[in-house]
Parts: sequence; structure tokens; C-alpha cells
Amino acid sequence: MARVSQAHLDARRRQILDGAARCFARNGFHATSMQDVLREAGLSAGAVYRYFRSKEEIIGAIARECFTTVRAAFEDASRETPPPPPDVIVGRALHQVYEGPAGFTQGGGQSFARLILQVWSETLRNDELAAILRDGFGHLREGWTALVESYQQAGLVRDDIPADHMARTLIGTVQGFIAQQALFGEVDVEVLRNGLRGVMSMGATASAASAERAS
Repeated sequence: MARVSQAHLDARRRQILDGAARCFARNGFHATSMQDVLREAGLSAGAVYRYFRSKEEIIGAIARECFTTVRAAFEDASRETPPPPPDVIVGRALHQVYEGPAGFTQGGGQSFARLILQVWSETLRNDELAAILRDGFGHLREGWTALVESYQQAGLVRDDIPADHMARTLIGTVQGFIAQQALFGEVDVEVLRNGLRGVMSMGATASAASAERAS
């Protein structure tokens, strides 16, 4: 009997996750059955249950994958000197998630956002999924905090504000953007980037105005 290659196994797992993500985004987590996932993925029950025993395991795998993609964007940014500004990092991370292996581009940003809102809501009743999100959020805080500290050391932002406070605020900004995507329709990532650039320009604009008045 021919041995199944790792590439084949990975492709099957990818096929299941992509199909499930489309189902969850389109119909909702609770309204989607495992039979729906089987049909969407075009696989037999035996093929799917070889990888995942339940919908909960599938959505947990999708959540881990999203955090892994975002973490990679932070790691790339941390290797740059000086580190890119927040609007650039946020734009990169969201684009990498939308265009990454989870296949969210088929439904656009709103498809991804609707799926993320369902993941968040499931954490209220699923302790295992809640643990995945807590771990992912912790890594996001660490990544943003390290970058904010780099900004402070470079004199780019105020150093009298705790770096963790700014990190949590930046994460909250992205979470709010995702909620807008899910609830009110497609919003281009460039809207968030422009908004962040506008907020970050406030101090510079005020300084320029003060200099003009002084002269």
C-alpha cells in the first residue's frame, strides 16, 4: 500500500479548514453542521474526522492559524530598524490574514470579520477556545508592547505612557475595525491605516502649528 505523503495530508487538512471557514462565515457556526462542512470541502466523513473530531476543533484550528499569521507579521516588523509605524504593521497583518492560507479572500474582509466575531462569541461557552484566544491575545500584547518600547527608545512616541497601555489600545482599534467589517459591511484596510496615520499626526500637527504662531 502506497504511503500517503505529508504534502497530501497537509492539502487535505487545508481543504477542510477552507471549506469550514466558508461555511461558518456564510451561515454561522451553530447553523453549520459537520455534514455542511463535508459537502463544502468535497470530502467523506472518514476523511474529515481523521483530522478533526468536531466543529469546535476546526474553529480552534482556524483561530490558531490566524494568530500564527499575525505573529509572523510582528516578528518581521521587529527585525526592521527602525520598526515600521503602527499603520504599516496593521496593514501588513490584516492583508496577510486575508490573503493567507485560510482562504478568506473568497469572501473579502467581511467574510473574515464575520468568522472572527463568531470565534469571539464561542469563547463565552467554550473554555478550550477561550484558552486559545487568551494565549493569542497574550502574544499580540507582547508583540505590540515590544514595538511600542522600540518607538519610545527612538523618540517616536511619548515615553511617559506605559507601553502595554498603548499596545492594548492598538489591539482594541483593530478589534473595533473587525467588528465594523462584520456588522456594517466591507471596509477597506486602508481606512484603518489612514485613521491611524491621522491619530499619530496629532502631536506633529500641533507642534507645527505652535511653531508657526511663535514665528
